[in-house]
Amino acid sequence: MSSFVQTSAPPFVDRRNHDNVGPAPDYERRQFANSHDGLSPEARELATAVDQYKLVHRRRFVTFEEILSVIKELGYEKSVT
Repeated sequence: MSSFVQTSAPPFVDRRNHDNVGPAPDYERRQFANSHDGLSPEARELATAVDQYKLVHRRRFVTFEEILSVIKELGYEKSVT
């Protein structure tokens, strides 16, 4: 006859907060670089817009589709030649 030993394990605590709808953090994590030094004015504008997008949408990394949407929001269009 086998006997079972019961142990009391602590309950599982899910620390992921899926309901976090508070304000975005005051700091940012950059995907590309820690500085915009050395960029042309146009590249600096794009980098700043991407950083702002990431803060607003709480994204650490962005996809190409997201970068394209930021570029279009800045007013860039593909020229037809």
